[in-house]
Amino acid sequence: MNDPHRSAPSIPPKAHIDEAVRPTVAEIDLGAIRANFRSVAAYVGADVWAVVKADAYGHGAVEVGRALVSAGAKGLCVALVEEGLELRRAGISAPVLVMSGVYRDGIDEAVDAGLTPVIYDRAQLADLRRVAQREGVVRVHLKVDTGMSRLGVTLRELAAVAEQLASMPHVKVEALMTHFANADCDDASYTDQQIARFDEALAVLRRAGIEPERRHACNSAGAFRFAHARYDFVRTGIALYGVAPFPHDGPALMPAFSLRTAVLALREVPAGTPVGYAGAHVCAQTTVLATVPIGYADGFFRRLSSEAEVLVKGARARVVGNVSMDMASVDVTAIARTAGVAVGDEVVLLGSQVGSAGAGLIRAEEIAARVGTIPYEVLCAVSRRVPRQYRDR
Repeated sequence: MNDPHRSAPSIPPKAHIDEAVRPTVAEIDLGAIRANFRSVAAYVGADVWAVVKADAYGHGAVEVGRALVSAGAKGLCVALVEEGLELRRAGISAPVLVMSGVYRDGIDEAVDAGLTPVIYDRAQLADLRRVAQREGVVRVHLKVDTGMSRLGVTLRELAAVAEQLASMPHVKVEALMTHFANADCDDASYTDQQIARFDEALAVLRRAGIEPERRHACNSAGAFRFAHARYDFVRTGIALYGVAPFPHDGPALMPAFSLRTAVLALREVPAGTPVGYAGAHVCAQTTVLATVPIGYADGFFRRLSSEAEVLVKGARARVVGNVSMDMASVDVTAIARTAGVAVGDEVVLLGSQVGSAGAGLIRAEEIAARVGTIPYEVLCAVSRRVPRQYRDR
């Protein structure tokens, strides 16, 4: 009988990765990320600032940021002030650019933490003037909209913004930047138009007496394809994590993200047995089913129901039935017959595996194609309840 007056057991506030109970983990290869950085830097022949926004595309911003700075990244790029603050609290002192601007009083926090804010709207200038007068000098990057139609000072208002900035001696426009919308599209004409507008924007600033020290425009795809637009540095993100942003051109890249779990339960069921919610799959023959402890709450999309393949013993096996919030079912009949399958055997949902039944690789690009999205979303979707484990080779 439970004693209502008994003290609750003491539980650590957060388990270490090594103490994780569930076998589902995301394994991050920092060595692959460093190798990708070196390949990208050699290919583009320019300084590289590494994009580590969205928790480094799900890989872990702090660990990846440290690895990239040690590999030679000249700076790190984030989307939010909060992301930059996380890097600073972790002791990362490299330059950090807040690319998606600041909200409310974010410019104060950004400047106080030594982050570099991006100015993209005339309405930001009043706050910038206030902070600059307090700090003495504030260095910013000015973003112009050359065709993304999202953030950035438009060309028609740039002259007026430049005039205001020129009257603010405490503000230093360290760099001029833009963002390419179509760099990964086969047709290069729109990006060529954006490059021309960017060069026009620089001329507008110069006429106002503003001479940025640096210019930058290229994301990963742009860096690979448009050599004349690499300017003073490029901002690469997805390529560093082993995904080719433009498959027709670029250096060889190594996937850095693996999603792994293990067989939780096994059962043999007769033909005609429905599997999972709504009986979305009905076994056509006697089937060996493996239950794995991962689901859409972990970022394994429900749209992969009866669609995805995973690796067991190095061979491919099909997910059957609807992926649920915490579990999925896998048809391992063929593998069980040839190589044997046991509870506890590793199951790879993303990444490589070598086993007694063969060797296989499942890339983020494959999963993206199956669910009708892009590899970026596949990587970013893996939730934080999946522990990250890091290896370095």
